[in-house]
Amino acid sequence: MRTLVVLLIPVSFVLAWPFTAMLIWLGHRLHTFDSGGVPGQVKAPRRRIPNTGGVAIFAAIAAPLTLGLLVLQPGALESIYSAEWLPQGWSDFAIANLTPHLAGIAQQAGQGWLLLASLAILHIMGLLDDRRPLGPFFKLAIMAGPALAIPLVSTLTPGFAPTRLFTFLDSHVGGAWLSILITALWFLIITNAMNFMDNMDGLSAGTACVAGAFFLTSALIQGQWFVGACLALLVGACLGFLLFNAPRPGGAKIFMGDGGSLVLGFLLAFLTVRTTYLPAAGGPGASPWYAVLMPLLVLAVPLYDLVTVVAIRLRQGKSPFVGDLQHLSHRLNRLGLSRRASVLVIWGLAAVTGVAGVSLASLEPWQAGLVGLQLMVILALMGAFDYAGSKAAALKDGPR
Repeated sequence: MRTLVVLLIPVSFVLAWPFTAMLIWLGHRLHTFDSGGVPGQVKAPRRRIPNTGGVAIFAAIAAPLTLGLLVLQPGALESIYSAEWLPQGWSDFAIANLTPHLAGIAQQAGQGWLLLASLAILHIMGLLDDRRPLGPFFKLAIMAGPALAIPLVSTLTPGFAPTRLFTFLDSHVGGAWLSILITALWFLIITNAMNFMDNMDGLSAGTACVAGAFFLTSALIQGQWFVGACLALLVGACLGFLLFNAPRPGGAKIFMGDGGSLVLGFLLAFLTVRTTYLPAAGGPGASPWYAVLMPLLVLAVPLYDLVTVVAIRLRQGKSPFVGDLQHLSHRLNRLGLSRRASVLVIWGLAAVTGVAGVSLASLEPWQAGLVGLQLMVILALMGAFDYAGSKAAALKDGPR
């Protein structure tokens, strides 16, 4: 089954690659370029580059997932097995790998359709915002719909496994309401964190790809095939898109826009909630309690960017929801790094924290403590560079 999951990476890559190329060609003819932003927003100088790449990312994830949910049912799969056009070797391979998991796949189907509906809502809203900027509070209200729907519907629907964080709180607070609210908040935080990262060529897609690869590794180790399949599609879609969006001489050829960054953020949030970090609690080989902190480590860099840029805006008396050029990537750029180098440094930092996150479940407590200390040192160094950069900028600008 691991092989089938990993094979979904080239599947979504092959879908995203030519689709992105087509969107570049179509975007220049339809003039689907970046908009001017909402009042008060500070943006980099506009370039005549289409910002519809999110369509390719969404399609490369949603199309295989939809097909899988339709096909991977007992009756439908039997007809595929008997199809004469399917080579015998592939038929035997599919039977051997998929049949034992059909019951589990059927149980996940409802969650899959709920996820697809949520991604579609955010994707459509992002596309509309990319064409004509929507107000930040209106966008936040729309985002809150799927963020609340996932934990609420999965809790109230018979046969669904609750997609919620901290379910142990239910017996202490008189029901699932607190867990639902915390889960919805997590969805909103991660969705916006990845949206905030979409501020330089290749930054959001590359960071999502790095994080997705580490989460995929964990899912394959744990044997979580639905989560692993979605992560494989995410990684492949990002790789196909990055062929045209990665930082390069002359700049990116296409942007993902909110139609892509919101999808990546929400999908990562959903999959981190669905991942089981304590598969055998209390039994032999049980993961330690601190394994649940893995998402915080893997996503530490996007979360750091979100927290610091919101703090900077609030300190300056600005709205945290109105964009500017004060993100981590911009701050690294002002310290002297090129835009390309800034993106590569952030990718590298995401990889460092990702390795730390994946290793948590296999570490002794003292080793996990060292990993936590390592993360704090990394964040402290990033903060020190940030502070030095802000001081240098203030001295350069002089008194006002």
